[in-house]
Amino acid sequence: MTRKTFLIGTLALLASGLSLPAMAEAIPATIDKPVTITFYNYNLASAGIGAEATRKLIAEFMAANPKITVEGVPYSSADSSRIQADLAAGRPVDLVQTVFSDLDFAVTNFGAQALEEIIPADEMAAHFKGMFPNGLKLGVLNGKTYGLAYTFSTPVLFYNADLFRAADLDPDKPPKTWQAVKEAGLTVMKKTGKQGFAAGITGPGAYDWLLQGVVRSNGGEVISRDRTRLKFAEPEAVEAIAMLKDLHESGVYQNADIASALDGMASGNIGMYLQTSAIQGALIAGATNKYELRSSTMPSFGDKPVRPNNSGSALTIHAADPLKQRAAWELMKFLTSAHGYTVITSEIGYLPLRPAIVADPNYLGGWIKAHPLVQPNLDQLAVLEPWDPMPGPNYRQIVKTMMDAVEMVIFGNADPAAALADAEAHAQDLMP
Repeated sequence: MTRKTFLIGTLALLASGLSLPAMAEAIPATIDKPVTITFYNYNLASAGIGAEATRKLIAEFMAANPKITVEGVPYSSADSSRIQADLAAGRPVDLVQTVFSDLDFAVTNFGAQALEEIIPADEMAAHFKGMFPNGLKLGVLNGKTYGLAYTFSTPVLFYNADLFRAADLDPDKPPKTWQAVKEAGLTVMKKTGKQGFAAGITGPGAYDWLLQGVVRSNGGEVISRDRTRLKFAEPEAVEAIAMLKDLHESGVYQNADIASALDGMASGNIGMYLQTSAIQGALIAGATNKYELRSSTMPSFGDKPVRPNNSGSALTIHAADPLKQRAAWELMKFLTSAHGYTVITSEIGYLPLRPAIVADPNYLGGWIKAHPLVQPNLDQLAVLEPWDPMPGPNYRQIVKTMMDAVEMVIFGNADPAAALADAEAHAQDLMP
């Protein structure tokens, strides 16, 4: 909200005779006294993905901003009960690494602040300059910026070039459509005896981000644009999920949990694996000195445009105290700066929101040349769409109802249209 808009609203209230709400204290321009903020971060809860890089970034920030102390608080991305409990106990929750699917709940229940309402417009504009427009949209809800994309990626089709060669497939021409994935997977199985394809679409820890991209790429969606009506049982969605069922029934797509699929791909026993780029480091470690690992973009449905959406997280400010809001904003700016995204991309495996640093030798230029696997991920930024969060307090149950039905359709005997329609009806009853 600009000062002009606020003044116009204030005059209108006075003219109507209504009492004025308490005016929020303006955020200070600088940090002029010591302040401590909490940073709830799920990478810190992991022994693997991102913990060391996150601690490094926090230490660098505090060294550059001696008046600000950042207390990192580990929490699980799959369970926000730690945040809920701390808020209920009156503990400060200032900055949070929020999973995009939790964004609506973070706003309505955890007090996530719209940046437009606490940060001066010129400061926001200056920091956002040079960022991918599609990336900035990821944290927008109801027309306001509640989150700034932090650790995020698009779906990447990793593939084993050595298995392709052994199956007489051209590794320079990876499958670009789902039909081509099926054909290549069948060929890999027949000629090498290895599994054809795996994906992180279903199973424990899968969320629904990858499913949303698959459904969208067939012209469907799982929820309406106004976020009032579920749509995962409509024809385009049913057709997309039926395609995955066909992949399974053909023998190409096996029902494996994420850990098993990751291990199988890393060890060279799977031909193709559709998953987030965050697992790139683990795959490289497994493939080194064993086989040639390559990557491609998300497959399409024939000539329909691919519509990938993001996985990962945004940074959300929850502090109500203006001094803490300033400190949280300064940390947010640091983490999403050219240097911050360089560390996030090169040491964690996620995408940089700033395209200029990709070719800059002072940032990611040299690293990108040495790590070509990230290129398909970068290519998809131009068509990236937001991961839609489900609304209301039952958002996790809505997702679970949908994903349970999807898994039952793909790997079970359920009729796609009937099973998804039944699940949609039950899930719609959970909508606010």
